[in-house]
Amino acid sequence: MADNSSAKSLADPVLLETIDKLFQHNIGEYVSLPQLLVVGDQSSGKSSVLEGLTALPFPRDSGLCTRFATHITFRRTATTEVSVSILPSANAHPDHAERLKKYQRNLETLDQPKFADDPTFAEILREVHKLMGLKVFGASDEGANTFSDDVLKIEICGPKQQHLSVIDVPGIFRNTTVGVTTDSDIEVVRNMVNQYMRNPRSVILAVIPANVDIATQEILKMAEKCDTEGQRTLGVLTKPDLVDKGAEHRVVDLVEGRSYKLKLGWSMVRNPGQSELENPKFDRHASETNFFKSKEPWARLQKNRVGVESLQGQLRDILTEMVKKEFPNVKSDINRRLNERKRQLESLGPCRENREQQREYLLNLATRFHSTTSLALAARYGADDLFDSVPGLKLATAVADRNAIFADDVWKRGHTMTFSQGSELSEEGDHVEGTEEDDDEDSNEQSQSVRQTGPEPELDDILHEGCEVPMPKPTGIIPWLDKVYKSSRGFELGTFDASLLPIIWKQQSANWDNLALGYVSDVVSHVHNFILALIAAICEDQRVQSALVSVLMDGLIERYKKSIDHANFILYVERNGTPLTENHYFADNLEKCRQQRLKALMENMKFDAEGHGDVVRVNDILQTSTASNTDHTIRDLHDILKSYYKVARKRFVDVVCMQAVDHYLLTGPTAPVRLFSPNFVSGLEEAQLDRIAGEDVSTKRKREELKREIENLRNGKKILV
Repeated sequence: MADNSSAKSLADPVLLETIDKLFQHNIGEYVSLPQLLVVGDQSSGKSSVLEGLTALPFPRDSGLCTRFATHITFRRTATTEVSVSILPSANAHPDHAERLKKYQRNLETLDQPKFADDPTFAEILREVHKLMGLKVFGASDEGANTFSDDVLKIEICGPKQQHLSVIDVPGIFRNTTVGVTTDSDIEVVRNMVNQYMRNPRSVILAVIPANVDIATQEILKMAEKCDTEGQRTLGVLTKPDLVDKGAEHRVVDLVEGRSYKLKLGWSMVRNPGQSELENPKFDRHASETNFFKSKEPWARLQKNRVGVESLQGQLRDILTEMVKKEFPNVKSDINRRLNERKRQLESLGPCRENREQQREYLLNLATRFHSTTSLALAARYGADDLFDSVPGLKLATAVADRNAIFADDVWKRGHTMTFSQGSELSEEGDHVEGTEEDDDEDSNEQSQSVRQTGPEPELDDILHEGCEVPMPKPTGIIPWLDKVYKSSRGFELGTFDASLLPIIWKQQSANWDNLALGYVSDVVSHVHNFILALIAAICEDQRVQSALVSVLMDGLIERYKKSIDHANFILYVERNGTPLTENHYFADNLEKCRQQRLKALMENMKFDAEGHGDVVRVNDILQTSTASNTDHTIRDLHDILKSYYKVARKRFVDVVCMQAVDHYLLTGPTAPVRLFSPNFVSGLEEAQLDRIAGEDVSTKRKREELKREIENLRNGKKILV
């Protein structure tokens, strides 16, 4: 057996030592690291190839080292030592992982020729099998696994060692063995091999016997799927001495690149026979060199394509190139992963095992909630990236848009009948008119829902259920006023009873209730969704989110109800109270109504007086005043109602927006957005604190895992500096 010190280094020692240090800190669990991966079918001769590359003979008992991945690391040190440990799989149960991590065995001396058959090492491997919970062949281990995702790590150190890292995985197989393997084991091994091959920074050594049909080799198809460009797959042919006579040319075509081409090409090695392995004087290198010099047609192959030493040279070049190329990417991946894990740990908040920690955690959340809410109400969206990632947090914009819709709806649909601008007080003389002097309504416009937002199941009991509000009737206001007046008039002379105005006012403003309550309900919905979205954005722990919202919900509903109750109060005052205003625009509007009516009467009587513009004769004006007392009264009633409606409508919209919405929902001291505050947290009882912020087992475990990974990644980052 050749001494390991004679084996050539497979890559730059400094770079490989850096990779080994990254593996020591478990960086390989988090990011892909450059590594040499040996794959193949069972009995393909891959263990022999691995022995040739590492000069380390593996156990002859195939049941020991082929049922899990084995990570073999060689490192040059002043002292000789072999250490054996186990790296639990990423999906291992915490208790199982803890047991495996505690396992550590060391051998102080390394007798290479006997190492693999050393009873101590064989004992170690049996211990590893037992710890991994693997089935013992020939024993009745029902429920035990045949293969494991855990990794056996063998680290061989010594003054004559060369820096090298090799991964050996179980060989794939297609046929099961009764009492040994099952159909599910076939998939387990395939998945394991695929997982390692998918690492874009692994060099795949696809080991294939030269005496089989290359087209039937599944390992090549698997390698093609994982390395689609063929940049990192090298074919290795074994057992050339077993090739049938007459079939050698097919193998030669492979090695010389005439068939089944791989960009990295093919190499060929010779596997020692059992009798040669048992001979202590056997020299693998000399025997292999003699074979490829004397045996035809192998002697005609290029020397850099045959033998283990040539294979080492190829791998040295490939590995060195890949390591140099990928190191900057490895550093970038580590930084990206580290930042991601830091964010996840930060989202969990500080440790929350006792009441003080729980209260501090919620106080931090409440402070962040308050500051972000202030920005949202001030529409300072550029001050926090949350507003870009969570559009639902733009509360000021949503409410401002809804305010404008509400004002427009009340202007267009608030009145049940369109006011008249005509000069005749008959139904035929009515004109379609809005609540502004020069704005006509589109009588063909359809009815519209008073709700703009979707349903909120948890708020159904307090929100307006929604309904359709039609456009005002385009005609009929004068006949209606005439009917109401005649049905309730007394002995008034040239005027009407003061109690008549509240009656017609209430009917003309009947749509205000649905419009106002629909508007306030929509804003409640916007506020509620804002609160839920903000809590979710600043707290990624869904259990805390759910518990916090549950505790807040009663207080939120109470505050929402205050807003709706105040809207109802405003509606009652405006529609059922005394029609009242000190706004001088009422008198201005009333005068304007009368002037417009007079102007309409005189429009047909005007004529052009040279140098004086349009004029009307006084006698013509007197002749137009033929209306009865009742007509005059109804005309005055209409003009007063119209003038008051304009003033009251603007007042009503402003008051609802300012009081029911802005004060009670947004900026007032009892607004719902101010409920979750430091004062609220300070008032929580211990049971409530634990219910909201107490950590469950899974959160504690996740926190510990993140801390451990962050520490490893930070160490890995230092190694690459």
